[in-house]
Amino acid sequence: MAETFSEPHIHINRVYTRQGDNGETRLVGGQQIRKDDPRIECYGTVDELNSFIGLARTTVEQLGEPAAALAVILKRVQHELFNAGSILATLPSDIHPRQPRVTAAEVTRLESEIDLMNEALPALRSFVLPGASRADAELHVCRTVCRRAERLCLTVSNYDADTLKYLNRLSDALFVWSRWVNHQLQIQETLWQPNQS
Repeated sequence: MAETFSEPHIHINRVYTRQGDNGETRLVGGQQIRKDDPRIECYGTVDELNSFIGLARTTVEQLGEPAAALAVILKRVQHELFNAGSILATLPSDIHPRQPRVTAAEVTRLESEIDLMNEALPALRSFVLPGASRADAELHVCRTVCRRAERLCLTVSNYDADTLKYLNRLSDALFVWSRWVNHQLQIQETLWQPNQS
């Protein structure tokens, strides 16, 4: 089977280079840009999301068989987020045809996974409060960071439409997965009750 994307050509010999000491960094195309530029803020937040998903994945893996399917999905999503970061770190004029990215296929796969896992869940009659279980809480943190990444994507000039769709769908998926993991563990989720203050 032919590979869709080019393999990375990364050689990290030293962790620090001192090149960013003046508050600037380089995009994939080599352009120097301030570290507080919206593009950097956006892919930095996608990187933050990836870290939180890694945390949630380790928690889910420790749950064993009831949540094993979700652990596999979360690991795949981590790879997909690196692909999204690749495009976000590149100006549209510099994007290579085989450069890693997320596409409509990944969005469709997330939709299928949302539908499949949501079928097993009871209908909601209120909003859900994060924290019925550790995995649930961590997945909700991922969801909110994902929503921030989605908002930041809109601030990037010429943002990639598939990346925006992917982040939107991923945040929905994280919500369903937080409910699904509680359901698999037979843990009752905590629903918002406005008069419990």
